Amino acid sequence: MLTRYWLRDGKLTQQGEEPAPVLVYIDPDEVERRQLVDEYKLDEHTLASALDPDELARLEFEPDHAALIYKRPTSYQQDGRFLFRVASTGLFLFSDRLIVVQAKESPSFDGRLFSRIGSIQSLALRMISRAVSHYLEHLKVINVATDELEDKVKSSLENRYLIYMFVLQKSLVYYLSSISSNSGLIERLRNSATKLSLSAESQEMLDDLGIENNQCYKQAEIYSSILASLMDARASIVSNNINVLMKTLNIVTIAIMVPTFVVSAFSMNVRIPLQHHSVAFWIVMGLAALSAGAWIVIWRRWRWL
Repeated sequence: MLTRYWLRDGKLTQQGEEPAPVLVYIDPDEVERRQLVDEYKLDEHTLASALDPDELARLEFEPDHAALIYKRPTSYQQDGRFLFRVASTGLFLFSDRLIVVQAKESPSFDGRLFSRIGSIQSLALRMISRAVSHYLEHLKVINVATDELEDKVKSSLENRYLIYMFVLQKSLVYYLSSISSNSGLIERLRNSATKLSLSAESQEMLDDLGIENNQCYKQAEIYSSILASLMDARASIVSNNINVLMKTLNIVTIAIMVPTFVVSAFSMNVRIPLQHHSVAFWIVMGLAALSAGAWIVIWRRWRWL
């Protein structure tokens, strides 16, 4: 699907069929891919990389344009079971045109970040900046989800919550790899500022972007370390919860067995004391209760209860 945008007064406005300096292709079909390769001379391998979620971020220079591929987080789906995914986006920067290629979700050009766009080069940097902000937002969500799962694991014997924590850890590994890959791209952009004809304002923004991306990486690294420690600790807690449960069951079993033994002794088919006594039944029940009480005292003294 192709969407055209025109840059007017520092903002992007959607166009119809007229030629526009900003072209956004979302999951292009075969006809659109052939158009990109034949008309705009995009490299087929680079175009395929822009749609590959496993591709690393990079910067390449072609005779008439620069190809940027950066990593971005995808919108979180509720049925994802705490799995946060990443995707690739391709920015093909010409002297007078920017072509954006990505799979599925359309990029958002709303908000303050896209309110004062001076050039298509600035637009490309702002799209990368939006991806960094998106990572930070997801990291906050992951932190909140980790706290909730931590409370669940404390009182649960199920493996489900530990599996959710493992999925979050897996997501953070993907995020760390993607953010690190973007860091290499930003450094390459900084070194190629002159070749890309970046203005002084864009270069300053690129410096700020590098700092923000490094902070984002550090934050993801901290969350990943904390989550890994929590998983080990929670696994021990689950094991301890099971031990406590087994201990309680054993105590209940012994508490039933001791008075049962006393009652069984008086129910044997032989001559036993008190068998003709008028209150023999209550004497036997009293002895059973006394034996259970004696075991409770012993357990408390040995600190088993």
